[in-house]
Amino acid sequence: MSSKAKQRSRAVAPVLDRRPRYDKAFLRTDHMAGLTAGAFHILAKPRGAVCNLACRYCFYSKKVDLYQGSSFRMSEEVLESYVRQVIQAHQGPEVVIAWQGGEPTLMGLDFFRRSIELERKYARPGQKVLNTIQTNGTLLDAEWCAFLHENDFLVGISIDGPEHLHDQLRVDAAGGPTFKEVMRGLRLLQEHKVEHNALVAINSVNAAHPLQVYRFLRGEARIRYIQFIPVVDRVPGTAKATEESVAPGSFGRFMMCAFDEWMRRDVGEVFVQAFDVALANWHGEPPSVCTNAPTCGTALALEHNGDLYSCDHFVDEGHLLGNILTTPMLEMVCGERQLRFGAGKAVLPRPCLECDVRFACNGGCPKDRFSTTHEGEPGLNYLCSGLKSFYHHIDAPMRMMSELLRQGRAPSEIMAMADRKG
Repeated sequence: MSSKAKQRSRAVAPVLDRRPRYDKAFLRTDHMAGLTAGAFHILAKPRGAVCNLACRYCFYSKKVDLYQGSSFRMSEEVLESYVRQVIQAHQGPEVVIAWQGGEPTLMGLDFFRRSIELERKYARPGQKVLNTIQTNGTLLDAEWCAFLHENDFLVGISIDGPEHLHDQLRVDAAGGPTFKEVMRGLRLLQEHKVEHNALVAINSVNAAHPLQVYRFLRGEARIRYIQFIPVVDRVPGTAKATEESVAPGSFGRFMMCAFDEWMRRDVGEVFVQAFDVALANWHGEPPSVCTNAPTCGTALALEHNGDLYSCDHFVDEGHLLGNILTTPMLEMVCGERQLRFGAGKAVLPRPCLECDVRFACNGGCPKDRFSTTHEGEPGLNYLCSGLKSFYHHIDAPMRMMSELLRQGRAPSEIMAMADRKG
């Protein structure tokens, strides 16, 4: 792995290298409890919710309704304001410029070339700007990949497993398959040596096939950094999940099965964000992503017109903080409304407060808390039963890997230990 690769997170945020390494990866601390200047992350959506695909589980596609009549293209004014304010707000040696969608590559290469120019204009001497982009990969070509490599982008590519699973829900506007185009884009990234990871949406289809998904990613796709994201979308006005959402038990079983496969042969070679985060939690480190932290509010979303929202999952009128063209970004990030939003994550029903794996979960993402407890108390995470099963399942190996870290040894030694016990 290159020295540059070791300096960055495999998710979307900079690494704070102040703890033992998880073999060649780092235990990450990009989402810290509380809000302070320089400790926040913005996901910018230069084309808003516009996308060239029509994935059947996409929660963000509905956001086009917020901006009826818009061109859905980020202007030069908004672009410069975003880049300038993010860089100026971060006093540390590294700052992240992050692009998401919709599909951000629809903006075209010239937009991102201009972003790089602006980064160089505003970055302080010695300050490194890390660029990340999340894409479906279908619009990538050799010119795109040469640019991404030259400018050291970290690219997240969305892929949901092998072809027969991926193509059931990740479809184009006509309902057709997309797998072959995604794989074409992935191969171009690999040929051009672009740093990349896979974002895998665990849904009602692929959740039943954890080994197929994991082995495909490790094998045919040649992916070493993986994010498993559960698809949980609520039917409006109800406490029910959509048809495409993963069932709680199915998600738990998927994660347990993938973990077992990973622990048998891939520790230190394949890096799964959820397993990295769990090890940090068991090792007594602060939770490293917002979903697992006691509070949140440090990961915000920027729409194409400069509107800033509390979170990517709360892009609605009730969570609109303002616009970066009229209100300083840092003022909104550290303002009372956002502080209240982040602190609200700590409000949990009684079973969560008494749960033995609360330290690993902290109630999960607030967007998923639409279930009720057995006593009828609201605010329970829809995935609770699956998450609890997963955390109980990995408890013993996590304790072993944490102990290895305390001894200054590599957690990957657990594979040999497991072989001897077997």
